[in-house]
Amino acid sequence: MAKNLGELRTAIDAVDRELLALLNRRAALAGQVGELKRAEGSTVFRPEREAQVIHGLQQANPGPLKAGNVATIWREIMSACRALEAPQRVAYLGPAGTFSEQAALHFFGSSIEHVPCVSFDEVFHAAAAGTADFGVVPVENSTEGVVTRSLDLLLQSPLHIVGEVSLLVRHHLLRLAPSLGGIEAVLAHPQALAQCQGWLNKHLPGAERRAVASNAEGARLAAGNPAWAGIASERAGSEFGLHLAAHAIQDDAFNRTRFAVVCLPQTLEAPRASGRDCVSLVVSVPNRPGAVHDILVPLKRHGVSMTRFESRPARSGQWEYFFYIDVQGHPSQPHVAAALQDLQSLCAFYKVLGTYPAGE
Repeated sequence: MAKNLGELRTAIDAVDRELLALLNRRAALAGQVGELKRAEGSTVFRPEREAQVIHGLQQANPGPLKAGNVATIWREIMSACRALEAPQRVAYLGPAGTFSEQAALHFFGSSIEHVPCVSFDEVFHAAAAGTADFGVVPVENSTEGVVTRSLDLLLQSPLHIVGEVSLLVRHHLLRLAPSLGGIEAVLAHPQALAQCQGWLNKHLPGAERRAVASNAEGARLAAGNPAWAGIASERAGSEFGLHLAAHAIQDDAFNRTRFAVVCLPQTLEAPRASGRDCVSLVVSVPNRPGAVHDILVPLKRHGVSMTRFESRPARSGQWEYFFYIDVQGHPSQPHVAAALQDLQSLCAFYKVLGTYPAGE
């Protein structure tokens, strides 16, 4: 016999209380785990363990919850449990409402201490100096390619990559009025301006395009001038009380940005194998014919898949280059270890930027 609305609500209330009791039981168990980890001197946060738990739950999920919803719910549960021990201090490009902040929340959950920064350099400095435990920076966009400043900082910094996040990025035109009329300037991060240049050429050809430190900063400034508009997220619009004058103005409907999570090795050592891992490297090779081809041979010989290959000038004045390489797998796997060892023997410079669970 079908239940009426009141009966269904009563049943939901009962389930909610059961869930609350189970969540508190889980939090208590997590607290015991934290005590054991502190006693043995190990870290509370293990990204590979959390990735394994979420992936296992997604595989076991009978529905009707979608896999993405399962990941979101359990990431928040884990974040709340970690915060009972010590919430992670996470640095990212601020102010509030940036996609970097969104990436940080996606990776760590909402129970973090926010450390907004004015530049990528400051994010790296905060994580290296101990002002933050972790930093989150964009490294690659599907439309505009690599974020060169982040790559340069990864090369120079003592930080290493311990995780990654891939976000579907939707850019919105935000301003004090709900229309496009009277816009004299559009403010955004240079990457966002580039990702929306087709739309801007068509709809606002006469408006000045002004680069600022972040999209959220552009939204903040637009909140103070009715003739200005910012390109930013809906979250930034809500943060600064702006209307959404135009929705999803990015030229690529499937525009995605990949973010790296970085920290000092003493904060978190390289995560153990999760079953779905990535190794990021930067190398240089002697300037001789075939040298670049030669560094790819060990990967092929040992059956290791390369997922990214980017070059950056070495700034030596000699037309030398650094090559940024991502490969699938974990160094604990014999074929990956053998490939990396052979690759290193061919390089004039070799640095592992990080080993971490591959993003969703």
